[in-house]
Amino acid sequence: MNATVATSVFGAFMVLTVVLGLLAVRGRGSGGGLTEWSVGGRSLGTVFIWVLMAGESYTSFSYLGAAGWGYNFGAPVLYVVAYMSCGYAIGYVVGPMLWAYARRHNLVGITDMVAHRYGRPWLGATVAILATVCLLPYIQLQITGMGVVVSTISYGAISLNWAYFLGFAVTTTFVVISGLRGSAWVSVLKDILVIVTLGFLAVYVPLHYFDGYGDFLGRITAEKPQWLTFPGHGSGGLGQGWFITTTLINSLTVVIFPTTVAGYLGARSADALRRNAMYLPFYNVLLFVPMLLGLAALFVVPGLVGADSNLALFKLVVDSLPAWAVGVIGVAAALSSIVPMAVFMLVIGTMWGRSVLGAIPRLAHRQKLWSQLVVVGAGALALLLTYTAPNTLVRLSLISYEGMAQLVPMLLLGLVWRRLTLHAAVSGLVVGVALVCVLVFGGHDPLWGMNAGILGLAVNVVVALAVTWLGPRGADGRPDAEVLALEDEFPRQDGVSRPAST
Repeated sequence: MNATVATSVFGAFMVLTVVLGLLAVRGRGSGGGLTEWSVGGRSLGTVFIWVLMAGESYTSFSYLGAAGWGYNFGAPVLYVVAYMSCGYAIGYVVGPMLWAYARRHNLVGITDMVAHRYGRPWLGATVAILATVCLLPYIQLQITGMGVVVSTISYGAISLNWAYFLGFAVTTTFVVISGLRGSAWVSVLKDILVIVTLGFLAVYVPLHYFDGYGDFLGRITAEKPQWLTFPGHGSGGLGQGWFITTTLINSLTVVIFPTTVAGYLGARSADALRRNAMYLPFYNVLLFVPMLLGLAALFVVPGLVGADSNLALFKLVVDSLPAWAVGVIGVAAALSSIVPMAVFMLVIGTMWGRSVLGAIPRLAHRQKLWSQLVVVGAGALALLLTYTAPNTLVRLSLISYEGMAQLVPMLLLGLVWRRLTLHAAVSGLVVGVALVCVLVFGGHDPLWGMNAGILGLAVNVVVALAVTWLGPRGADGRPDAEVLALEDEFPRQDGVSRPAST
């Protein structure tokens, strides 16, 4: 009976999810082209941008991984709150800059931007391949996360394999048809459920199991003090140096992550992005809930090891709540997989449809179609590897953020400094990515207590500067207005210009 009730609640919300995604493009026809599909016609207001970008950052990791890290390690998990908050502050400046540059030159992603900045279409295709390698693991992780959630809340009635396929099918259906706008509409439902369910659990769990926060926090400080200080419990050296460098590298990376940039480019105005950067940190308060519940699970369901620790939050939920409530909380967690998965798939499709397949002259007139086909292909590949080789993409996810961080000089420095040459940007990127791969796959992350990505980025910048000053000069004869993100590119709505950098 519990399985039937929880599964029925879940199924009803999945139908609603698909309907919302399809309603998002009602009346807009099918002729909107790639811009309408990939960045919502650059017409999303503050509310839609807020829920969309919050949806990208609040994934199944927030229900599973954050609780699991809290359960296993404790304090080191706070890096998530730190880097997101710092990233939003950086995004206050970077978001409007990228939005204006893309709008001025009719660009739809970071691959477009680097190809335009350096005048080399092949560079956009190269970046698309690198970004795909870094994004595919996130699709697989969201499929896996949703599978675990669905199987757990259905009390085992739905197998992991069917849950994986369900996540792929629901996401692909609405994102292929409705694109970024559909993801924004579904994000509204997802955020309502996330706020309500986590707000409820933040009150319910301490009262139900500990008679309130006083007893709960008292037990943690008395019995588990090592979970409250760095480097945490059994974290393998995730101390203060790792925390600071990881916060720094991730906050820089998140502002140029392809999915974040898709959110930027979907905005109606630069002011909408500035307001969004101010409002998003409020969403981070919710992240403390799964972290705390992971600590609570130490006393309620002790002894979880390995992957089972990621179920710390749901063990509490299934153990103490009625089936209908389990179903609703499961829907919130599942949508926290579906929304970011949709944006990851859409961004990969856009990059390939525009910068790889779309760069071939005889295919260029069908960029939206190729993008939609790539969406299906990327999702199907991640699903297939989830079934057949689940550790392949998970291993690649180790370098996702550190690898994407190496694009920061090429993109951000390149848009504000004309002297950065193509040779310099590419040389820095190659050296930075190579160093990250050596350190991560060689088991040296962290190195000297620091995140490998920050070391790769430092070497990347040094190489880029050295090649700029000592290497061949660029022969790009285009004016600055064509190449750089200039001050007059992103005025406020009141007509007052904003500086291109600070």
